[in-house]
Amino acid sequence: MLIVEDDENLSRGIVFTFEKEGFEVIAVDSTRAAWDTINQRDIDIVILDLGLPDGDGLDLCRKIREFSDVPVVMLTARDLETDEVQGLTAGADDYITKPFSLSVLKARVSTALRRRDKTEGHTVPAGAFRLDTMLCKLFYRDEEIPLSATEYRLVRYFIVNAGQVLSKEQILLALWDTNGNYVDDNTLQVNISRLRAKIEKEPRTPTVIKTVHGMGYVWVNINKN
Repeated sequence: MLIVEDDENLSRGIVFTFEKEGFEVIAVDSTRAAWDTINQRDIDIVILDLGLPDGDGLDLCRKIREFSDVPVVMLTARDLETDEVQGLTAGADDYITKPFSLSVLKARVSTALRRRDKTEGHTVPAGAFRLDTMLCKLFYRDEEIPLSATEYRLVRYFIVNAGQVLSKEQILLALWDTNGNYVDDNTLQVNISRLRAKIEKEPRTPTVIKTVHGMGYVWVNINKN
């Protein structure tokens, strides 16, 4: 684990907390030291402050994402909604504002690591479905389900977060691509409808991609479809 935090007391507290949990922790206080560590060591997860003395954590996160999918949890005093959007679109897996609870931070770190573990292999099981992340294909049993590029990104995001209710805003952020092409709300609904038509036995009464009214959508792993 790498902690990038220039508040010495806070950094010490986080280090102590995670070392008790069995983590090997490296703590640095600048973007330069963080970048050197990432290039020299095998890091499982990064806890990243944004306001650092020699640069912005957002820029560091973007650099990390150019070559690595290591989980990044941003920990910052920037608490505006626009700040959180910037953090997530820069590539962060989670965004926590100060002040915060160490218990919540531990839970968020555990969640980020579980998501990474789910996608480390080339095949991600999802009930009766399986996702091949190397071939970028979805299978039901042994039968491939043809998907468009957008549908694949959508189903991958659902499967990695199976069982978790995802808001439209979360899904839209996940479908932001490097060319700046943003999938709007209407396009999202269209793609979910198309995806349901391909994977649901009864698309009008979905059992896999379920709508949670007023909240968003959830992927439900089932062994029969």
